[in-house]
Amino acid sequence: MKQPEITIQINENSRVPKYKQIVDSIIGDISNGTLQIGQKIPSINELSETCYLSRDTVEKAYKHLKEKKVIVSVKGKGYYTAKTDLISKLNIFFLVNKPSSYKMMIYNSFVNALGVNAHVNMFIYHCDESLFIRTLEKNLGAYDNYVIMPHFRTEEQGHASYTDAVLKVISKIPKDKLIVLDNAKPFVDGNYSSIYQDFQEDIYNALKEGLDRLQKYDKIILVYPDKSAHPYPKRILHGFRQFCVEFEFDFEVLDEIYDDMEFQSRDIYITIEEMDLVNLVRQVRKKNLVLGQDVGIISYNDTPLKELLGITVISTDFKAMGELAAYMLLKNKKERIRNNFRYIERNSL
Repeated sequence: MKQPEITIQINENSRVPKYKQIVDSIIGDISNGTLQIGQKIPSINELSETCYLSRDTVEKAYKHLKEKKVIVSVKGKGYYTAKTDLISKLNIFFLVNKPSSYKMMIYNSFVNALGVNAHVNMFIYHCDESLFIRTLEKNLGAYDNYVIMPHFRTEEQGHASYTDAVLKVISKIPKDKLIVLDNAKPFVDGNYSSIYQDFQEDIYNALKEGLDRLQKYDKIILVYPDKSAHPYPKRILHGFRQFCVEFEFDFEVLDEIYDDMEFQSRDIYITIEEMDLVNLVRQVRKKNLVLGQDVGIISYNDTPLKELLGITVISTDFKAMGELAAYMLLKNKKERIRNNFRYIERNSL
């Protein structure tokens, strides 16, 4: 394959460093199709001689391109273009713990708020610590910004916000490039961005907001999945218990909605898993009970379908979380902001 002509544009009067001008020129050639993936580019010495630049300047430019994984070096052969998808102004690594509808709401609002001048690659690690570490380490240095949601599954199928190994790999991300979403932890040192849920305070305050309605029921049952492939923070459970004890509610915690539940009049259920909500509504209908009168339901995290079905929810604003993350990234704001959490009353209560 004939070596392509790289159109390096060096402006001697510009305040932009010459190595950065080389980087921009090569990325520009990739963008306009002059360079294709897998094509060889001039060596450091060749480009230095052709453009009358110091070898150190060209070497610095190539090092930067290698770190961003735009080019690769092959021993004994030279440099080649590695990929053409990371050529936009902002290249963002987006790491989520599970492929739920809620995470996709965050991702979609984040991407839409960034607009056309950003390229976002989403990765999923399924709450698996080793997969999280491998995925992040493989992509260190390749992106301009890193957005992560830390939720991990322990050996006992419980929830953990972080481990020592997780903190170690996160610490390798420059803090000015890091945004932590959804979980207030891990406690990483440094000045970075964070938009989080306070799982204990959020459920406590949301239930308190609906206190007048809840007091019409005799018992509150939280369906908290104790063991799950994608576990939930224990702080949800702590906030629920805090509310019930403080306001003297009779309460119970179940790990799932069982078949043939023993329903009692004036009970209210709070479900977290979607399948528990489906199973609960199905049984209520099968037994000809009236939702919102005989049995009450609150679901954790809102969706358009729950709105359509009239299910009362307590939910963070996923759309706002994504939009706020994009705003903080674009404006380079290093703040830690608690996301809005809402009590939305509908017919099921």
